Amino acid sequence: MNKWLIGARVKTLPAAVAPVLVGTSLSNQINLTNAFLALLVSLSLQIAVNYANDHSDGVRGTDSDRVGPIRLVASGLATAAAVRNAAIIFFCIAACCGLVLAMNTSLWLILVGMISILAAWGYTGGNKPYGYFGFGELSVFTFFGLVATMGSYYVQSKELTSRSLLLSLPMGCLACAILVINNLRDIDGDKLANKQTLAVKLGQTNTRRFYVLLLVFAQLFSFLAISTFVYAIATLLLVPLTYSCAKQVLKGAIGLDLVGILSKSAKLQLATSIILSIVLRINS
Repeated sequence: MNKWLIGARVKTLPAAVAPVLVGTSLSNQINLTNAFLALLVSLSLQIAVNYANDHSDGVRGTDSDRVGPIRLVASGLATAAAVRNAAIIFFCIAACCGLVLAMNTSLWLILVGMISILAAWGYTGGNKPYGYFGFGELSVFTFFGLVATMGSYYVQSKELTSRSLLLSLPMGCLACAILVINNLRDIDGDKLANKQTLAVKLGQTNTRRFYVLLLVFAQLFSFLAISTFVYAIATLLLVPLTYSCAKQVLKGAIGLDLVGILSKSAKLQLATSIILSIVLRINS
């Protein structure tokens, strides 16, 4: 596989697609141009933060003892400068698409975009990366849950509603769950590197419980968001995959097994977004 595809961490990209799909589907009338731009912004930010994380962790030596997928800088597949430049390119793509969206809707989105880019870089970049102090999950919940879902709805409807907020919660929980599994997998290496992720702070057992709690809340919020529709029963289709992920984690899956669970968690988020979107479009 091309090294840049490896660095983009393709298996995590459903976390960028899902909230845009849900937020867009909530609107009665869909502007396809704005929907496409919102998707480009979300995907570009996700890829940019993946490259930025690869660069920053590689430079710090955090990825030296990694169990999961290959990292470009740590493995020597690409130089730190090249990976940093790749991150900058995708940040620029996100900024350009976001600027067009802002001009189409509201200039306030420029400020939202600037904060999102700074948060993406600050996750593992800079002198005091907040991802090293246990705030990564909060950031992911906020930007790939609340902001991405409600923002995608806003660029369609030019309003924010309590329903768009409710729909953003399962997206935030599932995006957060992906990061929790990632950090659970890396917990031993992060301890050695003094990277105080939330998983390191909580410990193995509580991190596993936290992951399951996120899945449960995602299932609950998904149902509540569309419970007024008879088709809300479709959310029960997600129970087997949710149960499978939770069972494996609670049984003590470690190392490479967690890589598979990370992939299943991403598929769960994408499946959730597809079911929610179909129900929303049927009832629009």
